[in-house]
Amino acid sequence: MNEVPKFNRRAWLIGGGLTAAALVGTGMVRQWFRDKASVFIAKNQRYDASLVATIKGGLTSCGFVPESVRGKRVLLKPNMVEPTRDCPHMTTHPAVIVAAAEVFRTWGANVTVGEGPGHIRDTEIALVESGVAGALESARLPFADLNYQEVAWTENAGRASKLKGLFFPQAVAQADLIVSLPKMKTHHWVGVTAAMKNLYGTIPGIKYGWPKNVLHHQGIPETVFDINASLPKTIAIVDGIDCMEGDGPIMGTMKPMGLVVVGVNPTAVDATVCRLMDVDPWKVPYLKLAADRLGPLDERLIEQRGEAWRPLASPFTVLDKPHLLRMVRHRGVLVS
Repeated sequence: MNEVPKFNRRAWLIGGGLTAAALVGTGMVRQWFRDKASVFIAKNQRYDASLVATIKGGLTSCGFVPESVRGKRVLLKPNMVEPTRDCPHMTTHPAVIVAAAEVFRTWGANVTVGEGPGHIRDTEIALVESGVAGALESARLPFADLNYQEVAWTENAGRASKLKGLFFPQAVAQADLIVSLPKMKTHHWVGVTAAMKNLYGTIPGIKYGWPKNVLHHQGIPETVFDINASLPKTIAIVDGIDCMEGDGPIMGTMKPMGLVVVGVNPTAVDATVCRLMDVDPWKVPYLKLAADRLGPLDERLIEQRGEAWRPLASPFTVLDKPHLLRMVRHRGVLVS
């Protein structure tokens, strides 16, 4: 077997955006963010409308410089956790994936789509059931199975968990930019899943099991933070058109929102997504860990682009579980 190269974690600057968290001294993340981050919200979005224009406008309004990805390797990471044709609101819609790919291809990037589904060992089934297989074939987009690729090891830059390091698939380790393309959903263990939690799918099942059991045993909030701290540069494009509430991320019900949320800082994006769901981002455990370390949660440090979030916010139903009832809404009403 070929020797597996050590993963070189890069701090990659995107035109005026924030740098990736730096590993300093003891290995703890010490790049404390004091600057503002921009998050773009587009309303009245549809899967059959001009998502390309929405995504382009959103990224550039947040300070993304198109020339920064020319000739670079861009990995699009959708959510295909456990797809079924009967529940299209569970996974990232193929139209969002293809639109994002067109944006980065237009900007001269080498684009690959990659995913390591957390609940299904047969990735081909996930591709077919989600409708992604046909969309990728039509768009001639290559796919990387992140569950089964050869891996590279890197030190754990977050150190919130006891893991000394993390294995990442080669497509992840070699990417210049990773674009998290999550579905906007509730989550039965951590309340909300969006850009940061979606990056669990960059971790290979052949090393961590299904549904990434090794990570679960180390703590979901802690390992979400560690993964995001250890990855190359990441940005986010959230599919908030048809969302999921209730028993997410798999068995919930559809909640139409008609939104696309974009930003170059996934922590700030997720904080905005929480506010749109009428959930306090400070009560989401992995976001609390990330606050001011990977990005801002404070609304005063998040510059809103496009639409304002308040008129668009709509309470999402969250499971009536004791650990989730500790989360409170912005209006002071318990999530139920």
